[in-house]
Amino acid sequence: MFRHQGKSRTLKHNLQIATVLSLAAGIINVTGFLSFKQLTTNVTGHFALFIYDLANFEFWKGTIYFLYIFSFLLGSFASSFLIEKYRVNKKLNVFVIPTLIESLILISIAITSNFIEIAYPNFIVCAMLFAMGLQNSFVTKISNAVVRTTHLTGLFTDLGIDLSHLLFPESHPDRAKLKENIKLRIYIISSFFIGGLIGGFFYSEVHLKLNTLILAALILLSSLFYDDFRYQLIKTKRKYNQRKNPN
Repeated sequence: MFRHQGKSRTLKHNLQIATVLSLAAGIINVTGFLSFKQLTTNVTGHFALFIYDLANFEFWKGTIYFLYIFSFLLGSFASSFLIEKYRVNKKLNVFVIPTLIESLILISIAITSNFIEIAYPNFIVCAMLFAMGLQNSFVTKISNAVVRTTHLTGLFTDLGIDLSHLLFPESHPDRAKLKENIKLRIYIISSFFIGGLIGGFFYSEVHLKLNTLILAALILLSSLFYDDFRYQLIKTKRKYNQRKNPN
């Protein structure tokens, strides 16, 4: 799910990574909002508030929203930079790097919250937005911009368009591709929703608070472990078959 790129990437690979990352994003989104009353998976609302403060000449107040936006942008840049820098190393799965960084950020926030009173919540929000920028960037690159997992505005727009295209078979004859797109978007939206429910339950009912972020990190790390284990298994099987049938 993380290794396949380009033409070798199938709908199954995109569904797998969309489910995993959207589930994690849903948990992070709810945890961030319940903790800080701020959106931590996208910057649309922050951009609107930033413009509002500027329009009212409250420049200092608007600075924090600019930092939110910049943190997401910086995360996206960092993810893409790391992927491009280490892409030449064929033995390294370059998408592992931003995923590990994202997981480390989430775990660090969770563990720190148990020992230190959060005096600067805006810093934590920026860190979470940076992590979401990382995720949105690498999933966009790995899926060739087919999968987006951190915000739903564009997804609902695309889903509405695809559903309307079903009513016009003559204009959109590739029904199989259309149904694949609809299936993918439904998977992402559903996983984000389920992740939100999980995050809300563990945050409020189990009282994990920011430790809920560890659940999201474990989902990411488990997916990496599964992907690598499956890859090594397939690789070993191929070597065995080659030795068994040298011709």
